[in-house]
This record gives sequence, C-alpha cells and structure tokens, in this order.
Amino acid sequence: MDDFSPSDLKTILHSKRANMYYLEYCRVMQKDGRVLYLTEAKQDNQYFNIPIANSTVLLLGNGTSITQAAMRMLAQAGVLVGFCGGGGTPLYMACEVEWLTPQSEYRPTEYLHGWMQFWFDDEKRLRAAKAFQQARIQFIEQVWQRDRELKTEGFIFKDPAIQAALETFHARTAAATKQSDLLMTEAQLTKVLYKHAANNTQLNDFTRQHQSTDIANDFLNHGNYLAYGLAASCLWVLGIPHGFAVMHGKTRRGALVFDVADLIKDAIVLPWAFVCAKEKATEQEFRQQVLQAFTDHNALDFMFNTVKGVALQDYSAEQIAAQDL
Repeated sequence: MDDFSPSDLKTILHSKRANMYYLEYCRVMQKDGRVLYLTEAKQDNQYFNIPIANSTVLLLGNGTSITQAAMRMLAQAGVLVGFCGGGGTPLYMACEVEWLTPQSEYRPTEYLHGWMQFWFDDEKRLRAAKAFQQARIQFIEQVWQRDRELKTEGFIFKDPAIQAALETFHARTAAATKQSDLLMTEAQLTKVLYKHAANNTQLNDFTRQHQSTDIANDFLNHGNYLAYGLAASCLWVLGIPHGFAVMHGKTRRGALVFDVADLIKDAIVLPWAFVCAKEKATEQEFRQQVLQAFTDHNALDFMFNTVKGVALQDYSAEQIAAQDL
C-alpha cells in the first residue's frame, strides 16, 4: 500500500456515473482540492461536497454562483454545467446550445466519423432515425416490465391499449419515407401514453402544455431537462456535435440532444411525472425519484450503447460493447 497513490485510480466511465445535481441558492467553489457548495444558515454556513468524479451534469438554478476554480475542476472531471431557472427549466446560458461542455481534445473520433458516413445520405439518416424509434420502444418494454412500482401504478407494457398503439407505431414507422412521418407517428404514440398515464393516476383533465403551471406538466418539463443533461453528456463523451440530428434538426441546432433524450423520456420521465403529480410530491421528491430511476434502469448506459450502435453500423455488437466510455 505504500506504493499506492491516487493517480493509480481509474476515472469512472461516463456511462457508469451515477450522479446529476440541481442546486439553488448556494455558491459553488473549490476548497482543499474538492468542489463544494456553500449554503447560508442562521448560525453557521454549511459546506457540502460534490463527488465530481462520479457525476455527469450540474444544473445551477435560482440564486447560484460558481467560481472559476470550481469550473476548472468540473471541466477536468468531464462534468457538464448548465444555468437554468427554478426547477431546472428553462435553460438560460450554455454553449453548444444546451450545456457548458468541458474542453477536451482527447475524445474519440471514430463515432463522429461513423456518424458522418450516414448523416449526409437521406435514406441512411432515415434508417438511423427508425433505429432510434425502435430503441425507444425497447427501453419502455425493458423498464415497464422490470419496475414493480410502475406496475403497481398500472404502467403495464402488455396492456391491450399500449400494444394496440405499438402495433400502429411499428407499422407506420416501417412505412415512413421521411423524418416528418416519424415525428407524426411519435406524437401519436406519446398522446396515447399521456392518456394511459392520466387514466392510471386519475388526472383525466390533463393536457400537455409546455408553458402550463399544473404540477404534471411542471414535472414533465423538469424530468425532460434531466434527460437532456444525460443526452448532452453522452454526445460530448462520444464527440458527436449536437447539430447532426436524425429527427428534430429542422429548426433547432442542438436537436440531437432531443433525439437521444427521447430514448428514455417515455419509459421513465413520463410515468413518474404523473405518479408524483398524483401523490402531490414536491419538486425535490420528483427529481430524486427520476434520478434514482435513471440509475436503477441504466439509462445512461442505454443511451451510450444506442448511439454507439447507430454510429458504428458496420461493427458487430461485441465490438461496440467493448468500447466502454
């Protein structure tokens, strides 16, 4: 043990990291080689450690500030940082459209090269978009069949209404000839999922409104931004710019973040937003529930494997799985 030093430790792979943070009314700083956040108390100020080596995303909400030294350490650890409003939305300031990304010249290039080989071909890009849509359904099945709490709340993958909607979804996805067809099919499925979730949780008057102030819509917005954080982290690690979307790229330069986040939103964010709204959970309780579900169901791993699989279409599954990041 005398010859052991901290430099011998391996950095935790981004695909295996467990933590995302939303902070408000505090100051983030570097102290004694660690990144801490400071909150004011009536008698003594309180310091709390942020385990940056095991973190992917840091969202800074109302009343926050951060020092240059803390940003330097977060960048060295590969943690993405974003400034946002209360509750994690909306995002106010970031580079690369969505996030303040660490500067690193030593990220892989093979994923970007693979992405470019198909992206400029309309037919191949459509095929990649269909692969994303199929992966999205695969993750819903994986999560809803495994999560006992969601089953208790009525989110059962083999429910006849869900299966009927999926049959239509698969048929229309296979027949789609352009991205707008896929977007329309996606919207129709999501509408069915909203209705199913609303019926399960007795929120029968629910209408999806991004600017609404009702609790279910607030939780959906909040959870979606957490998913965007994971997606942005995945793309940054793989070195794929956010503008090379396969579905949402007509009007938004950072649309690939939305494409990748969609892989997990319906499976995790959507049901828990309704369940927590029914239980009148606080924003913090909802956030903790969603982050725990991301970890329990290996959401970040699933994102990495799906994006790598699309980027490296000429590789075998074993070769893709072997390239851990």
